[in-house]
Amino acid sequence: MRGIYIHIPFCHQICHYCDFNKVFFENQPVDAYIESIEQELSILKQSGADFSMVETVFFGGGTPTALTAPQLDRLLEIVHSYVDVRSLTEFSTEANPDELTEEKLRVLKNGLVSRLSLGVQSFDAGLLKKIGRSHSPEQAVQVIGSARKNGFHDISIDLIYALPGQTQTQWDATLDRALELELPHYSAYSLIIEPKTVFYNLMNKGRLPLPGEDEETVMFAKLIDRMQQAGRRQYEISNFAVPGKESVHNMIYWENDEYAGIGAGAHGYLNGIRYANIAPLKRYMSAVSEGRLPRIEEHEVTLQEQMEEEMFLGLRKTEGVSAARFEEKFGRPLEEVYGTVLDELAEKDLTERHGTRIRLTRNGIFKGNEAFQQFLG
Repeated sequence: MRGIYIHIPFCHQICHYCDFNKVFFENQPVDAYIESIEQELSILKQSGADFSMVETVFFGGGTPTALTAPQLDRLLEIVHSYVDVRSLTEFSTEANPDELTEEKLRVLKNGLVSRLSLGVQSFDAGLLKKIGRSHSPEQAVQVIGSARKNGFHDISIDLIYALPGQTQTQWDATLDRALELELPHYSAYSLIIEPKTVFYNLMNKGRLPLPGEDEETVMFAKLIDRMQQAGRRQYEISNFAVPGKESVHNMIYWENDEYAGIGAGAHGYLNGIRYANIAPLKRYMSAVSEGRLPRIEEHEVTLQEQMEEEMFLGLRKTEGVSAARFEEKFGRPLEEVYGTVLDELAEKDLTERHGTRIRLTRNGIFKGNEAFQQFLG
């Protein structure tokens, strides 16, 4: 278990594109839910999970910073009782710019949180409103200043492009403002319309004017080039960092290593089993109160599936898949298992060999799904 992901499903406002497990904060059993996190960690420990090798802890959501300062403090206290936080490589939380008060920043700092991941999404006020965000561009800039004053320097922001009605000029302006902040890490994703979201319903009614595929490709190309010019290396398809400031927690996912998923609707990968927790809050809380792991789904990953995952997760990283690591992990040479597929992908200019590694070409980075598809059984 290299990492622990803890899901906080509460939000003060639901974004129009979000399909994660979340509920409005008001009238929810928030304090009781936090105690349920403690119960799940306790059950996991009793079941034999080894917390001594944990490198990262990540609070995701929902919105972890929807919690009050005392609630955040209690959550941190729980984590400290199970994990040697001082020995972590990285302790991260997601945060909303308009919820991260000075008091919450101090609580996080005192709790030894080392990294903030801010959901900024855009620096265009009109687009922020259109996608259901509650903060302004100015609040995003201000909160980064406050975070730095409170001793946080490992800060990342999330951006989304190919938003409804978004122009190239608007995307240029967002990239300008983002890079002016000189942050060590940026994540940027193209908008994906998921079922059960406001945007999905609007799209089905023909009321969602999305940029075309060509426009989206231009935005992605701009993103890559601008980040590179600013010294932020693309280390994964959607992630850019000053060398040495890559997200260690997310690398656990892409390196196909094991991590615990804690909380309602969380996903994890432990002892060769991928699992999903019960999503509805009360059912999740009821399960842990009965002393059982709150899992609704478990899947023992076969050797074949492990090899497939190693490829399509590993190829998301710009350094690609290590043939030596593949053979060490699975006892079979990479070429023996996937030689024919890799030859075909190379012919299409989607992958290339770089020393002992296989990685996506620039063309492959733009057509990643076409390459990944080849490794899905």
